[in-house]
Amino acid sequence: MSIITKKDEESGLSTYYNNKTTVIQEARVFNDSPISPRKCRALLTRIVYLLYVGETFGTQEATTLFFGTTKLFQHKDSALRQMVYLTIKELATTAEDVIMVTSSIMKDMQPNSEVIYRPNAIRALCRIIDPSMAQGVERFFKAAIVDKNPSISSAALVSAYHLFPAAKDVVKRWVNEAQEAVNAKGSSTFFGSNPSQSYLGWGGSSTPSNTGYQSIPSTSYITQYHSLGLLYLIRQQDRMAVTKMIQQLGGGKSGAGTTLKNPMALCMLIRYAAKVMEEDPNVQKQMFDLLEGWLRHKSDMVNLEAARVICEMKNVTPAQLTRSIAVLQLFLSSPKATLKFAATRTLASLALIHPASVAACNLDLENLISDQNRSVATYAITTLLKTGNEASVDRLMKQITGFMSEISDEFKVIIVDAIRSLCLKFPAKHASMLSFLSGVLRDEGGYDFKRAVVEAIFDMIKFIGECKEQAMSHLCEFIEDCEFTKLSVRILHLLGAEGPKAPQPTKYIRFIYNRVVLENATVRAAAVASLAKFGLNNLDVKLSKSVNVLLTRCLDDVDDEVRDRAAMYLKLMVFSESIFSLSALESKLVSYISDPDATEQPFDTSSVPKISRAQAAKEVARPNSLETIAASPPPQTAAETQSAYAQQLADVPEFAPYGPILTSSAKPAQLTESETEYQVSCVKHIYKEHIVFQFNVSNTIPDTVLEQVSVVMQPQTDSGLTEDFIMPLPSLSSATSPGVIYVSFTRDTPEEYALGSFSCVLKFVSKELDPSTGEPEAEGYEDEYQLEETELAAGDYLVPSYVTFAAEWDRMRGGASATETFSLSAMESMKAACTSIIEILNMQPLGGTEDPQSATVHTLQLSGLVLVRCRMTFSKAQGVTLELGVRRSSRRRAPW
Repeated sequence: MSIITKKDEESGLSTYYNNKTTVIQEARVFNDSPISPRKCRALLTRIVYLLYVGETFGTQEATTLFFGTTKLFQHKDSALRQMVYLTIKELATTAEDVIMVTSSIMKDMQPNSEVIYRPNAIRALCRIIDPSMAQGVERFFKAAIVDKNPSISSAALVSAYHLFPAAKDVVKRWVNEAQEAVNAKGSSTFFGSNPSQSYLGWGGSSTPSNTGYQSIPSTSYITQYHSLGLLYLIRQQDRMAVTKMIQQLGGGKSGAGTTLKNPMALCMLIRYAAKVMEEDPNVQKQMFDLLEGWLRHKSDMVNLEAARVICEMKNVTPAQLTRSIAVLQLFLSSPKATLKFAATRTLASLALIHPASVAACNLDLENLISDQNRSVATYAITTLLKTGNEASVDRLMKQITGFMSEISDEFKVIIVDAIRSLCLKFPAKHASMLSFLSGVLRDEGGYDFKRAVVEAIFDMIKFIGECKEQAMSHLCEFIEDCEFTKLSVRILHLLGAEGPKAPQPTKYIRFIYNRVVLENATVRAAAVASLAKFGLNNLDVKLSKSVNVLLTRCLDDVDDEVRDRAAMYLKLMVFSESIFSLSALESKLVSYISDPDATEQPFDTSSVPKISRAQAAKEVARPNSLETIAASPPPQTAAETQSAYAQQLADVPEFAPYGPILTSSAKPAQLTESETEYQVSCVKHIYKEHIVFQFNVSNTIPDTVLEQVSVVMQPQTDSGLTEDFIMPLPSLSSATSPGVIYVSFTRDTPEEYALGSFSCVLKFVSKELDPSTGEPEAEGYEDEYQLEETELAAGDYLVPSYVTFAAEWDRMRGGASATETFSLSAMESMKAACTSIIEILNMQPLGGTEDPQSATVHTLQLSGLVLVRCRMTFSKAQGVTLELGVRRSSRRRAPW
C-alpha cells in the first residue's frame, strides 16, 4: 500500500484513492493469479475504511465485492485472511447470498486450523448464518466457548451474545459452557497444547508445527467478562437465577472468595447487583454486604464502581455511606487524574442528597481546586458549593471566576446548576452570585450554557424578591446581544409578566421595543405580547397610552403574526379599563343554567354590567353578603344588589316563566316618611315581557297585626301595562317586619318602554294583640293607607355599565343620536345637578365626572344602554344650563 503524502492529499490524490468507484474498479485484483497478498490487503483496507466513514455500497456492488473477497480464501497468508474476515463481516449486511460462504468459514473453525483464523472465522460466521442454521453450528460454538485459548473463547461468547436475539432457544442451551468459562482459572496452556485435552476433543489449539507462533500465556481473564455478559443475557428474565449467580460469583462479604479475576467482569457483576437491589428490596441486605466487600478489592476500578453504586442507592443512610465515602476520599489524593475525576464526580452527585456526609471530604476537595485537570477542579468546586457554608460562598465564587474561560460548556453548565441551588440555600448571598451569573452571561458560550444561566436567574427572580429588579436589568442587557431566539422569547415573556409589577415599569419598555425594531419575526411577536402586558396590567393611564402608540406602530410590520398580535392587543386595551361585574355575571349565569328554555340560545354577555377595575378591587376587598333583600339593607354595590334581587325572585315559582331578570332598581324608592307607623319602599324589576313591583312593608306598631296585606296600584294614564296578579302578605307584625308584596304587570308591547306614574294604596285588616296570650283578636277591621306615587321612568330600564367613554363615543358617531337643552334653575350647584341627573337616569358615571372640578363649567359622562354626555354651565342667577347629548349604536331610537 503506497503512502499518501500531505502534498498528494492537498492535490486531491487521497480523495481519488479512496473513491468508491475507484475501489470497485480495482477489485479485479482479487482475480489475479497468483494472488498478491499485499495488493489485496491494501484494497480490503480501503473498502473497510469507506464503510467506516459512512460510505454505502449498493446491493449489487456489495455482492460483487463480497464474492470477490471470498476468492482470497485459497491463499494461506494469515494477515490477508484477517482482512478477508473483517471485510466479509462488514459487507454481509448488504450483499446477497452470503450464506454460500459458510463452508469456507467452517473450514477455518476446525480444531486443526490456524489459531489466528478461528476467532475471526467465528465472528464472521455469526454475521453470515441465519437463525435456522444456529442449531447446525451449535457444537462448534459450544467447543469454542470452553476452549483454553482466550481469543477463541471470547470470540464464541461475543458471537453468542449477538446471536441471542434471533436464536434464543439455541443459545440458552449453551448456559453450562458459559458457566464453565466464567469459572475457568487463568489460562496455563499455550498455543501449542494437545487437542485431546480440550472439551470433547474440539477445543484444543493446533500444534506448534502448524502455527509457527510462540507460546504466550493469557493473564487478562477477559473471557470471564464476556461469559458473564452472556450468562446474564440468558438468565435476565429469572430474577432468582440472577440473584443466585451474583451470590455465587460475589465471593462472600469480604469479596475474597470470588472466582472472577477480570476487573471489568467484577464491575459488571456490581451493576447487576445494583439492578437486583432496585427491583427486589428483600435482597438489599445481602447485595449491600457484597458491595461493601468489593470496596476492599485490589482493583481501583472495582472499588470505584462499588462506591458509586452504594452512593446511588435509593434511601441510602449516612451510616451506609461511610465506607464508600472513605474510599472515594482516598482517591481524591491519588496521582492518577482518572481516579480523581471519577471520585469527584461521584461525590458531586451525592452532595445533592447527602451534603453533610460529603462535607467530610471538603479539605481534600479544596486542594483539588487548583488541580491542573480543569474537569477535576470543576467537580471539586461544584461539590464544595453544595456542601460548604455561607461564609465560604464569596471565596468559592472568586476561585470559580478565575478558570471559567478555561473549561468546556459542559462543565460550565454543571457549575451554573450548582450555583442555582446555592442561591436558594443562601439567599443572603444573592448579590455575589447574581454578579457572577451576569458576568458569565456576557461570555462566549453555546445554547445549553446560556440557557442554564438564564434558568438560574429566573429562579432568583421567583424566589428572592430583593434581587428581582437587578436580575431583570441584567436580562434586559443580555437580550440586546442574544443570538438564541428561544432564550430571547423566554426572557421577553418574563419581562411581560414581572415588569408591570415593578416600581418603575417604564425602564423595561425601551429594551422590549428594541426587540420589535431589531429582531427576527419570532422575537418581534414575543416582544409585542410582552409590551402589551404593560398596557393591560398597569393602572397608569399615561403608560397605557404610550404602549398603545408603540403597538400601533407594529401594525405596519411585515410579518403576519406580529401584526395580528398587535391588532389583538390594541383591541383588548380598548376594553381593558372595564371588566364584568363578577357578582352580576354569576347571577346571570345561574339564571341561564336554571332556565331550560334559555340554554337553547347562547349566553348573552351584553346584559352583564361592566365596572371599572377600581370598583372591582373594592368589591373584592369588601366581605360578600347576599342576605335576603327584604330582611336586610341592600348590598353596597349595584352589582351585588342585582345578584341578590335575582336570587330572591328565582325562589318565587310564579316568576319562573318570566325568564331571566334584565335589571332591578339600584336603590329602593321610599313611599312613606320614615316616622310613620307603616313604612313602605318600592323596587322595580324589569323582565323581557313583564314588570314586577316589589313593595317592602314594615309594621312599626308592636301591639297590632296586619293581615291580608296588599298594595293596590292604579296607573294615572294609559301606561301600556296590564296587571297580572298581586301576591299579598298573609300576616305582618313588628316582629316579622319587613315583608314583601309583589305586583306583576304584563308589558302590552315588549318592544316599547312603558312609562307612567302609579297611585299606590296599602290595604290590610288590622287586629289588636291580646296582651295576655300574645295572639291576635278574632275580629279586626279593614283599613287602608295612602302611599306616595311610584313612577316608572326611563332610568328603570337602563343598566349601568362601565366603558371607555371617549373611544365608545367616537365609535357611535354614525349611530342614533339626540341632543336637547334644559334649564335647571332650581339647582344650587354643579354637584347637586350631577347627583340629580345620575339618580334620574340611573346610569354609570365615568372617569370621575360625578365630582365636578369646576364650579361653573363641567361635563358629566354616563353609560348604560346608551352613552350620555351632559355639558353644563352654572350661574347664580340662572342656575344650571344643561345640554344633554345621547348616542347609541343602533339606528332605532328609544321611545323616550
